[in-house]
Amino acid sequence: MTALFALATSLLWGLADFGGGLLTRRTPALTVVVVSQTIAAVVLGVIVAATGGWSEAGPQLWFAAAAGIVGPVALLCFYKALALGPMGVVSPLGTVGVAVPVGVGLFLGERPGLVQVAGIAVAVLGVVLAGGPHLRGAPVQRQAILLTLIAAFGFGAVFALIAEASTTVTGLFLALFVQRLVNVAAGGVALYAAVRRGTPVLPEGGFPWRSLPALAFVGLADVAANGTYVIAAHHGPVTVAAVLASLYPVVTALAARGFLRERMRAVQAAGAGLALVGTLLLATG
Repeated sequence: MTALFALATSLLWGLADFGGGLLTRRTPALTVVVVSQTIAAVVLGVIVAATGGWSEAGPQLWFAAAAGIVGPVALLCFYKALALGPMGVVSPLGTVGVAVPVGVGLFLGERPGLVQVAGIAVAVLGVVLAGGPHLRGAPVQRQAILLTLIAAFGFGAVFALIAEASTTVTGLFLALFVQRLVNVAAGGVALYAAVRRGTPVLPEGGFPWRSLPALAFVGLADVAANGTYVIAAHHGPVTVAAVLASLYPVVTALAARGFLRERMRAVQAAGAGLALVGTLLLATG
């Protein structure tokens, strides 16, 4: 169960990041974050109302609120980094944040077996190699790296916080709803401040209505990924769930290869293979 849901998390996050990166090339990153998360909040609100999720309200929702504050900052930095590109380099660097939930798991007393330790090492190495790595170059690339590292540790903190925010399915819907409400509130304040400063928040042609389905997909895929990660973390070791969930950059890189024809170098292909080997070790260990 842990491996299945954690790998589903990787797939969903990888596709959401690919979509978010593409949208940010045409629409300001802050607008992409706010609109996509607003759509997700509306859908989650309907689900919470239908399932009676408010009955699960409790102090643990503060974890969801904290995740809602950290999440928009991480997403904004990450989408900006993806827009600077190339995606095949930026996305794998985001896995550095896996150190946060893994560290939490170890602090709480989890001790993965020898095979799982080997799987963690191989999977993380594979994801890093899947990004190239070709980090030399212009200042823009250094800016992308800095933004990605900020985003990575933000994502890692969200991993750890959201896993503590619920223990039941209905509680999970409520926690994700609260997280998105805070996401939208924080993003809305930032959007208002950007407008007051005169910073463009829309493309030249106005609101990209044609992109609305893509924005909805990005927001809902991100929510679904959070949900599958929580389920994975509750059914097995957080150390294993976090590493398997961190394989999403491989999905992003493969999507960039398939849709944008970004060429994969030999080291990237080798990295993807190592990530698969690490996944198998974790799943069987």
